[in-house]
Amino acid sequence: MITIGTNKIEQYFHENFSWERLLDFFKQENSYLKTRLSEVLDSNVDKDFLALAEHFQNKFILKDDFIEEMEYDIEEQKKRLSLLKSGKDFPEEKINKTQQKLRNEMEYLEKDFTVLKNEFNKCLAKQLE
Repeated sequence: MITIGTNKIEQYFHENFSWERLLDFFKQENSYLKTRLSEVLDSNVDKDFLALAEHFQNKFILKDDFIEEMEYDIEEQKKRLSLLKSGKDFPEEKINKTQQKLRNEMEYLEKDFTVLKNEFNKCLAKQLE
């Protein structure tokens, strides 16, 4: 029996589409940060900086992986929501739990990405003094 309301389903769709746009932004921003790192590496081959550059490169790669996982999870949630919207029976509790999990992961990503970007920019500014 479907107990989740249409308005709630539409809200969940809205959140998922919004998160997809945000993930696109993070992918672009992460790409920009990797490009910037490469530019700085081209002009700075200091041994200490190489280790720091590797540290940031690894973090950027991990962010790419996390973003890909989030994209997959969001797409799966959208499929479940579509089934529910079309009248298929799907456990409301699973939909709600998944949506909350996605909210938490997106909140974490937003905060963590901002911290990483700020840490990277401060590090480059100090390195390039």
